[in-house]
Formats: sequence, C-alpha cells, structure tokens
Amino acid sequence: MANEAKPAEQITIDEFARIDLRVGIVVEAEHIPGTRLLRLIVDLGNEKRQIISGIAEWYKPEDLIGKRVVVVANLAPKRIRGYLSEGMILAAGCGKDERPYLLTVDGEAPPGTKIC
Repeated sequence: MANEAKPAEQITIDEFARIDLRVGIVVEAEHIPGTRLLRLIVDLGNEKRQIISGIAEWYKPEDLIGKRVVVVANLAPKRIRGYLSEGMILAAGCGKDERPYLLTVDGEAPPGTKIC
C-alpha cells in the first residue's frame, strides 16, 4: 500500500524556485566503514561534489557509478561523520525503515542540467 501520509504544508512557486535541482552523474562511490553511508562524487557539469548519502543498506557503490540522479545543488554544506556533504541526492521513500528509491533521469541529460 502506498504511503498515506498527509501532504506537507503548501509553498509558493517562488519558494519552490529557490531550490536548485540539477542532473548529476555519480562518478565515484564508496561505503564509509562502520556506517550506513556512501560517499559519492557527483559530476554536476561545471564541478564535482562530494555527497554523503544514507543509502548503503540498499545500494552497492559499484551499482551507482554512471547513474544520473537528481541533486539539490544549493543545499548548504554539512559535515556528516567527519565528511563534508555538498548537496543531497533525492529519493522516494523517506520514512523511517522505508527503502529509498533514487530519483533518476530519463535519457542522456547532460550533468548540470537544471530541473524545473
């Protein structure tokens, strides 16, 4: 059965427009030992970013290489377990004990392409 949680509070189109969503291509991935975290290097076209993601329980690093993902590119950097995370990869299934399903891009959209 699909998640039947109530919708979040509504936002305006201007608030949504502040979120910079970009196509990223995972070029490196490794498990951070002793955690449920993966350290990903994601190509955003004009730069590569390190993103720390709590998906190691469901995804093997080698399976992510070359995958086109949706990245929140203007999220403030945050240190997670000593690693700097410079963005967020979006996934469906964000509830406690839910399996995350990475949001991917259909086709060959170049890295850095803005999502609108």
